[in-house]
Amino acid sequence: MTTESHVHHPNYVKIWAILVALLIVSVLGSLSSIRGVILVAAFGVAIVKAYLVAKNFMHVTVEKRWVPYLLVVMIAFVVILFAGVAPDVMRHDGLHWSNDAAKQTVETGMKAAPKQ
Repeated sequence: MTTESHVHHPNYVKIWAILVALLIVSVLGSLSSIRGVILVAAFGVAIVKAYLVAKNFMHVTVEKRWVPYLLVVMIAFVVILFAGVAPDVMRHDGLHWSNDAAKQTVETGMKAAPKQ
């Protein structure tokens, strides 16, 4: 005796159209001169698109129950990695090193920036 479980597959064309629309939103948002709009367009839309891809194309919802938890753990590892390297990467000097090229680029940019 075999049991077949029917899994409802989403309408892939509809999901693709939503992803294209979100791509357009993120591109148009990045053309804005408002910093908040740019950040929402870049990161907010990217999170929504990643969720849609994981849910519909990677079939995370039909896998075993522990797979979503595994994805959360992986995201936590990425956050830990960023938190570990960000203090060094986002600075221009440290205890035994100095990034003179980055310092010079920032100074050049500050001199060329229009006064507000």
